Amino acid sequence: MLQRVVAGAAFLSHAVQRLGTSLPAGSAMIEVFAIAVGLSLFVGFWTPVAGLLAMLLAVWQAFTHSGDPWANILLATIGLALALTGPGGFSIDARLFGWKRIDIRDRKT
Repeated sequence: MLQRVVAGAAFLSHAVQRLGTSLPAGSAMIEVFAIAVGLSLFVGFWTPVAGLLAMLLAVWQAFTHSGDPWANILLATIGLALALTGPGGFSIDARLFGWKRIDIRDRKT
């Protein structure tokens, strides 16, 4: 849950900060999309999809924006990790779809 909340807050703050500057219409739409992805991660709604979109957005920003790309690479890594691990117990996904449990059976040789 903590990883999901921190990643969502990072996406939200970065996108809102960039919207405060004068951006072309295309870039502004991408930042609005980043806000939607950040909100989805923050509350845990469609976390695997939002994590994948967060990873794609962060990789795109790392290669297209000037400056230090390491923050975006870190956000991309966190987004991919969230897409693979899921939202956790305290999320909208857990309330809507229930807890997912993986049972690993013993191999009998």
